[in-house]
Amino acid sequence: MTFGATTHPSIDPSRDLEPATFSSHYVEAGGLRLHYQDYGSANRPPMLCLHGGAAHAHWFDYIAPGFTGDHHVLALDQRGHGDSEWANPPSYAYERYAADLAEVAEKLDLRDFVLIGHSMGGTVSLEYASTYPGRVGKLIVVDSTLQMTPERVAALRDVGSRQGSNYATREEFIARYRLRPAGTSAAHELLLHLAQNSARQFPDGTWRHKFDRNVYATRETTDGLPRWNHIRIPALLVKAQRSQRISPQVFAEVKARCPQVELVEVPHSDHHVTLDNPSGFVSAVKSFLTKR
Repeated sequence: MTFGATTHPSIDPSRDLEPATFSSHYVEAGGLRLHYQDYGSANRPPMLCLHGGAAHAHWFDYIAPGFTGDHHVLALDQRGHGDSEWANPPSYAYERYAADLAEVAEKLDLRDFVLIGHSMGGTVSLEYASTYPGRVGKLIVVDSTLQMTPERVAALRDVGSRQGSNYATREEFIARYRLRPAGTSAAHELLLHLAQNSARQFPDGTWRHKFDRNVYATRETTDGLPRWNHIRIPALLVKAQRSQRISPQVFAEVKARCPQVELVEVPHSDHHVTLDNPSGFVSAVKSFLTKR
C-alpha cells in the first residue's frame, strides 16, 4: 500500500479476457463528427469513459463488461483520435476537449453520470468537471499527469512533429504495434485486439495510427492541480502500481484542495491500467462507486 491508497487484493489480470460488444454512434461537437461506443444497458445510470493521448475508445473494451450490469457504459473517441474527425486547423487544447465533452453530455442527455478519464482523458475530465459543474455525479481520474511541465510538453511536441511510421499493409501494422508508453503487462490477445482497431488506411494506400499527430505537436503546458479546488462531487484517483504519475506529493496536493478525493492503487499494472489489469481496475472502481 502507498501513501494512504487502498490496494485491492491481487487479481489474475488475464482472467476472463473478452472484449465487450458495442454499437457505434456519432455525435457532433465543436463542429466535428465524434464517434462513440455504446456498450448497452441504456436504462441504467450513465458512465462515460475518456481515453488518453494517441489512444481511442477501445481502451475500455475489456473493462466495460464489469460495469454494464449497473451502468449504461459509453466510450468516446475524442477529437483527432480513433474514428472521430481531426481538427483542421489543429485545435487540441484541453479547454477545447472539455468544451466538446460539455456538448456531448448535453446532446446525449447525460445526467449525474460517472466520468472516467485515463491519462490525457483524466486531465480533460478534470477540466470538464471543474468548468462545467452540474452533470457529472462522480469523477474518476486514472493515472494522469496533473502537472504538465515545459520539459514534458517539449518532449511530446518533438514526438508530434516527427513523421509517423507508415505500413504497406494492415497486417504489417498489427505485427509492429506497440503501446506508448512502452511499459505494459497486458495479455497478448488484448494487445492484438487493440492493434486490430488502431489502424486506418490513408489516401496514399499506407496504414498508420488513427490519431492526428498534431495532438502532440500542439500540446501546451497545464497545471491541473488548481482545478481540484472546484471539485465538489465524489472523486477518485486511480494509481497504477508501477507508475509514478500520481506521487505522494501530488496526492497530498490534490487532497488539500479536494478533501473528499480518494486514492486507490491497482496491482499488476503500469500506466495502461485498463489493459494491464482489467479485473483489478473494475474491482477498484466498483468499490468506490458502491459505497455511495
